[in-house]
Amino acid sequence: MLRMLSLALMLCLMVPTTAAAQTLQDILQTHQDEVLKPGRRSVGVVLDDLVASGLPQALPFLEAWRDREIVQLGSDGLFYRAAEDGDAITLTDLDTGEVFTQVDDADLTETRPNGGVRRAIGDALVQFQLSDPDIAKRRTAVDAIARTMDASQRAPLIGSIDGETDPVLKEIKTRLAGMLGALFAETADARIVAINDLSGDLSVDVRGVLNTILATDAQVAATVPDGANVAQVLVVGTDLTPTEAYARLVVAELAPPLVTKSQIRDALVTNINGDEVGGIPVASLDTDAGRALAYDMLAGEGIAPPRVNETAQADAIAAHTFYLQYAEPNPAITDAARTALTDIETKVAMSQAVDLGLDALSLASIYFLAAIGLAITFGVMGVINMAHGEFIMMGAYTGFVVQQFVPDYTLSIIIALPLAFAITFGAGVTMERLVIRHLYHRPLETLLATFGISIALQQLAKNIFGTQARPLTSPEWLDGALVFNDVIAISYIRIAIFVLALIFLTLILFVLKRTRLGLEVRAVTQNPGMAASMGINPDRINMLTFGLGSGIAGIAGVAIGLYAKVTSEMGADYIVQSFMTVVVGGVGNVWGTLAGASLIGFLQKGIEWLNPSNTLAAQTYMILFIILFIQFRPKGIVALKGRAAAD
Repeated sequence: MLRMLSLALMLCLMVPTTAAAQTLQDILQTHQDEVLKPGRRSVGVVLDDLVASGLPQALPFLEAWRDREIVQLGSDGLFYRAAEDGDAITLTDLDTGEVFTQVDDADLTETRPNGGVRRAIGDALVQFQLSDPDIAKRRTAVDAIARTMDASQRAPLIGSIDGETDPVLKEIKTRLAGMLGALFAETADARIVAINDLSGDLSVDVRGVLNTILATDAQVAATVPDGANVAQVLVVGTDLTPTEAYARLVVAELAPPLVTKSQIRDALVTNINGDEVGGIPVASLDTDAGRALAYDMLAGEGIAPPRVNETAQADAIAAHTFYLQYAEPNPAITDAARTALTDIETKVAMSQAVDLGLDALSLASIYFLAAIGLAITFGVMGVINMAHGEFIMMGAYTGFVVQQFVPDYTLSIIIALPLAFAITFGAGVTMERLVIRHLYHRPLETLLATFGISIALQQLAKNIFGTQARPLTSPEWLDGALVFNDVIAISYIRIAIFVLALIFLTLILFVLKRTRLGLEVRAVTQNPGMAASMGINPDRINMLTFGLGSGIAGIAGVAIGLYAKVTSEMGADYIVQSFMTVVVGGVGNVWGTLAGASLIGFLQKGIEWLNPSNTLAAQTYMILFIILFIQFRPKGIVALKGRAAAD
């Protein structure tokens, strides 16, 4: 009984001692030498104890240690955080945070961790930062783990997931833990489960993880070793040239190296004896065959290493197997990784096709907006308006000017759209009344006149706005992109342009099909003579139609300005595509314009995908295709018949 009481008393006395040992300073004193002079191999013991302690003051200590701000005070042997304060040095207690000034820097010993130690400290810091209250530090820690992908970070990362309060960061942590599990899980089954879970992720880093598991080394052996996880047996002549195969044998020390011409020359020069080398006259060494013969004589005497002839090379190659071996020894793991990577690559290919289709649809929407006004004027009036692009430019600059007075970008766009229509409608009517009406049925003069007007409008824009590109800023709700996965994404501006194109299509069809103006426009389009005999004024319809087409170009300019640069030359970037859209689709038909824009948009994106490094070549190929298309269908995809009869 007395012994039991004594033991209990000793345990009670030990409790405060144990609690006191949990201070940061006690841990550092235990590893005093490692803290003062840390090495890459010895520092792990200190870091493990610091991480295991869970002390909140361990994090600022590691940061200061990494930044070489930790010193030891000789008078008490304790470690402090040091900072210069003029001529004095301020020391901070690592446990209590108490600050005092040390004048005598001779009593201080600095810790100077090298680069390797600082990297190890950084890894330990990550484990602390994963659960830091500051979300910025947690994000930094997750980014650090993603860069290093070290097995030691997996456990603390998994441990921090349940306590993560930010849903986005929690998802990132879970995904990163899955990638680390695929690489470093404790059992093969756990790794296979993690690999299978990654098969639905199309991101580049997941594919990088799977490719790491499927990494191979080139091997050569007389026979493939039992248990080797072989990825592919290489066939000489198909996968390898004989020269490459023999070079691998030489590297693996399974065959003697080939003797080079320089080695033959050096051996012959070294062994000249009078006027002979190996019994061969020097005078006969002016050919490769003569030098080879003399060298073979030296090799026969054991003076030089023998040459390897082609037969010996072929025999050596035939006697060995060349193969690629997975660095991962477990075939089940590599099979799972290969299956997952194949599934991902299939999904990526399908997603790329969808993404390309969305890009093409977006481009077709832009071309439709740019060309629909031209389709109306060209179709009804037969006027080749080379200044159509400048009406687009005028609309874009209208949006820019409105934003100078209305800082609310959403409201400014709402104001700019009808204002751009009004301004370009008026400009179009003015141009038709002053110039175009005098040049009907004179296509060459009309082309030259409108081309001159386009140059004048460009110069006027330069004089007013300068030559620098002007910003037409989109509202905040149009910033960013709609992301479906890591491959498929489309910007909100492009979606807005697509929606605007649909709205235009609906409005134009309504005007043409459901209003008196549309009825008169269709009548003049199909047969202007018959329309005039029915009381319709073709001159008035031409004026309104030209103004309508110009006004639509102005609205298109606002939309395009949100996506492209606003300059005085921006109209020239779309005039050629607009004419191609109208001609290919069919003159004077809204559905034809839509079909032409779709054809050109998808064709251009398809050619750019086939030849991504040269967009100019893509434009050239597209124009050539359209020229051929017009040869077989000169009236376009959807052609009107009445107009031709009237003409």
